[in-house]
Amino acid sequence: MSSAVLTRWIDAVLRKPLRRLVETPTRMLKGYVKPGMIVLDVGCGAGDHTLGMAGLVGPNGRVVSVDTDTESIATLKERVARAKLSERIQARVCTEQDLGTDDLAGQIDFALAVYVVHHAADAAGLMRNIRAALKPGGILMVVEPRHHASPAECQATESAAQEAGLTIVDHPKLWRDWAVRFEKG
Repeated sequence: MSSAVLTRWIDAVLRKPLRRLVETPTRMLKGYVKPGMIVLDVGCGAGDHTLGMAGLVGPNGRVVSVDTDTESIATLKERVARAKLSERIQARVCTEQDLGTDDLAGQIDFALAVYVVHHAADAAGLMRNIRAALKPGGILMVVEPRHHASPAECQATESAAQEAGLTIVDHPKLWRDWAVRFEKG
């Protein structure tokens, strides 16, 4: 079994269920996402963080979730419908080159990218797209897996964000992941 397959298996069978108990999206983000905010979930997948943030933004807030995988977006839309959160959550298919958020330029209060940036072919371009969506003073939180993203990849993420015009605010302590918060000046 290759190390990549083994890592995916361990994550699916052991880490992901354990992480859901210890590091829930609501617990991880409650200090950052507030009622009434407009938030962006970059690389949302099936929407675990999207649904958690929808609870935090409340009925007057909005979550825009983007992913390149059409199946993940379809799954998210089904979950949103079942949770009766269609008024609060908008799911969009994007490309690696374009998040499809031009209509949100300067409107996003908080953006989240969990386990995404180390996969991006153009991390600097991704950071520029996110920065364009953020309002002045808006926050981007990047979370990467310590077991998968190397320290060099994490440093490259920080550099790409800084080159895009974002400033490091801090490095939140998470149970098993590396995280950094950036602010748009």
